[in-house]
Amino acid sequence: MRLAEFRIAAQMAFATIREHKLRSLLTVLGVIIGTGTVIAVGSVIAGVDATIADVARSFGPRTAFAFQFNIGFRGNITGEEWRRKPLTYENALALAERCPSVEQVAPYLFSPNLFRGRFNDRARFRGNDVFRIELVGTVEGYAEDGTERMLHGRFFTEMENQRRQPVVVLGEDLYQGLMQGEDPVGKLVDLNGKQFAVVGVMARRAASLPGQEDLRAVIPYWTMRKMFPAAEQLLLVIIARPGLLAQALDEAAGVLRQERRLAHDAPDNFWISSGDRMVEDFRDLTAMVALVMVVLSSIGLLVGGIGVMNIMLVSVTERTREIGIRKAVGARRSDIVAQFLTEAVVLTGCGGLLGMAGGWLVSVAARLVFPTLPTAVPLWAVALGFTVSVAVGLFFGIWPAHKAARLDPVVALRYE
Repeated sequence: MRLAEFRIAAQMAFATIREHKLRSLLTVLGVIIGTGTVIAVGSVIAGVDATIADVARSFGPRTAFAFQFNIGFRGNITGEEWRRKPLTYENALALAERCPSVEQVAPYLFSPNLFRGRFNDRARFRGNDVFRIELVGTVEGYAEDGTERMLHGRFFTEMENQRRQPVVVLGEDLYQGLMQGEDPVGKLVDLNGKQFAVVGVMARRAASLPGQEDLRAVIPYWTMRKMFPAAEQLLLVIIARPGLLAQALDEAAGVLRQERRLAHDAPDNFWISSGDRMVEDFRDLTAMVALVMVVLSSIGLLVGGIGVMNIMLVSVTERTREIGIRKAVGARRSDIVAQFLTEAVVLTGCGGLLGMAGGWLVSVAARLVFPTLPTAVPLWAVALGFTVSVAVGLFFGIWPAHKAARLDPVVALRYE
C-alpha cells in the first residue's frame, strides 16, 4: 500500500469517526481503558521504583542490615519469622569482632510497643503532643557513616550511652510538631512519661516514601534498655569497610549462623540485606505487578477489539454499495482490505492516544497528591500502549476487511 493510498484511507477513516463520534468512542472504550491502565500503572511503578531505590540507597553505599524479620518487599511477617529468636547485643559484638570487612555494627533497638500493635509511644513538649512516634535506642556509631545530617546540635556520645543518660535526638518532623522551629538544644521533652534532654535534631532523609514523616526519637541504647528491659526486636546496622560491602554481607551471614547454632544445611533464621539487594527484591515484586497489569489491561483490549470487529462488520454492511462501486471502477481486493484495516487501525490508534492521555492525567494527579513520588510516564509504557492499540485494530479488523474484499461487485451494486 502506497503512502498516498494510506493517506486517503486514513482521511476516510477520520471522516467516518467524525460522522459517528459517540459510536466510535463507545467502540474503542475498552482500548482506552486498557491503554490508560498500562500508562497509569507504568508511571506509578516507575515513580515508586525511583523512590524505593533512593530510600534504600540513602542509607549509604556501605550499609547493610540484619534483623529477625524480613523487612524487605516480600509481604507480611510469617509465623516462622515470629518463632525466630531475636538478634542480640552479643551478636552485634561478635560481628564487629569477627568480620574483617565490617568496620562497625550499631544495634538499633525498637520500642516493644511497635511490635505489640499498640503504636502508643508519644512525645510531649509544653502541651504539644505527637503520637505514634518511632522510639528507638542505638549507639554513637549509628550516625558516624554520614547517613544522618544534623540540623541542630549533635548526636549523643558513647559516654552518654554507657552512663544511660536521658538524652534524645529528634527527627525533623517530630521536632517541628513539638517545638515549631524553637531552638531545641537543652530543652526537656516527655517521652512516654519520662523526661529527656534534647541534644540534637536529625534532618529528614532526602529520600523518603510518599507521605512518610520523620517521627524518630533516638535515645542511647542502654537508656532504652533501662526504659524497656523486655524489648527484644533488635536491628543490626552493619557498616562495611569501603568497597567491601559484598564481603561484609557474606562474613556477617556466616558469623550469625554460627552464633545462632544453625546446621550447615539449615536455612537462615534471620534476614540480612543491603540497600541494593532490597531494590532488587522490590523490582522482582514490581515485575509481578507489571504482569498483573498486562493481564488486566488485556481484558479491556480484548473487549475493545471485539467492539471494533463488531462495528467494522456493521460498517461493511452499511457500505456494501460503496464497495461494489469501488470494485466496479477497478479496485482490487487488496485495496479493499487495506482500506478497512486502515480504518480499524485509525480507530484503535485514536483510542490508544486517548488512553495514553488519561493515563498521563492519572500520573500527574498522583504526583500532585504525593509530591515525593516522582511519577513519570516511561517510554516503554508509551511504546507498548500505542503498539498494542494498533495491533488490536489490525488483528480484529482482518475478518471484516476480508469479508468486504470477498463481496461480489454485481451483488454489492444491487444492495439497497
